[in-house]
Amino acid sequence: MKFSYTIVYVADVAASLDFFERAFGLKRRFLHESGAYGELETGATALAFCQHETARDSLGCDYLAADASPRPLGIEIGLATADVQAAFERAVSAGAEAVAAPLTKPWGQTVAYVRCPDGSLVELCTPMA
Repeated sequence: MKFSYTIVYVADVAASLDFFERAFGLKRRFLHESGAYGELETGATALAFCQHETARDSLGCDYLAADASPRPLGIEIGLATADVQAAFERAVSAGAEAVAAPLTKPWGQTVAYVRCPDGSLVELCTPMA
């Protein structure tokens, strides 16, 4: 088995791609002409977004949309960076909600959390040695 991708279900794929480009500096790999699916360049594992309607059709059932929950869902997207403070400030300036400001953990890693307009939770962290 090999971890291949994560797909975030969102209301507006183009808006989520745009936000992730502005907030985190990720590059758009593509957006399907239907607007229902898109991916970002993130390395070996893809970060993708899919419209709720398409996702529900594929699943054959409903689910709790991240942007419909007053609290973040129990899953996060982790993005590693050498400068967590700058990344945190950039994300908040781009429209993310600050959840937890940068803090150095006992094991030496600096982490911060933001919630994106589409409801997804993102951890910004220094790489683990």
